Amino acid sequence: LTNFLLAMAHTLEVTSDDRLLAVTTHSFDIAALELYLPLITGGQVCVADAATAADATLLAEKVADWRPTIMQATPATWAMLVRVGWQNTEGVKVLCGGEALPDGLKDQLVARGEAWNLYGPTETTIWSAAKRLRREEPVTIGSPIANTQLYVLDRNLNPLPVGVTGELHIAGDGVALGYHRRPELTAERFLDNPFAPGRLYRTGDV
Repeated sequence: LTNFLLAMAHTLEVTSDDRLLAVTTHSFDIAALELYLPLITGGQVCVADAATAADATLLAEKVADWRPTIMQATPATWAMLVRVGWQNTEGVKVLCGGEALPDGLKDQLVARGEAWNLYGPTETTIWSAAKRLRREEPVTIGSPIANTQLYVLDRNLNPLPVGVTGELHIAGDGVALGYHRRPELTAERFLDNPFAPGRLYRTGDV
């Protein structure tokens, strides 16, 4: 978690001047970024109540009132805000993750300001990759965060060349030890890393 927070602070250039509006339910792992990242950088966090986070009009009003500099949400939440006419006149740095980001929504978010696509399974500690979105570029998961490695491999764990479909595997400081009291599933998804000391997590994503 420490590696994740320090990496995100560096990647997103978070400073003590930043104000983050937290809208994610606390049981969702990505809430850790919203609660802890502003605190370790000396910034501020405002936790929106559940009713506000679930209502696009109330959420847009909260953004206008508190004027955060950063907000993280799923594509569904950002789409909800766009539908009620939110234009990001506040200059919020948009962090988007937790679901696949449609190209159309990407274009709408980029038109409103700085926007990032974030990718990562819970098993590798929240986000493992980040991509600054640009109008002329397709949506991708981007590059790994610090002390993280991404591998596209075949079924025999051989690296595949660019453009060839394979399964994404993640290695690095964020990889968990396994699943609690589920040794069979742990053995299936957490593998010895053939490329460096440590473990690989099989994401199942292609």
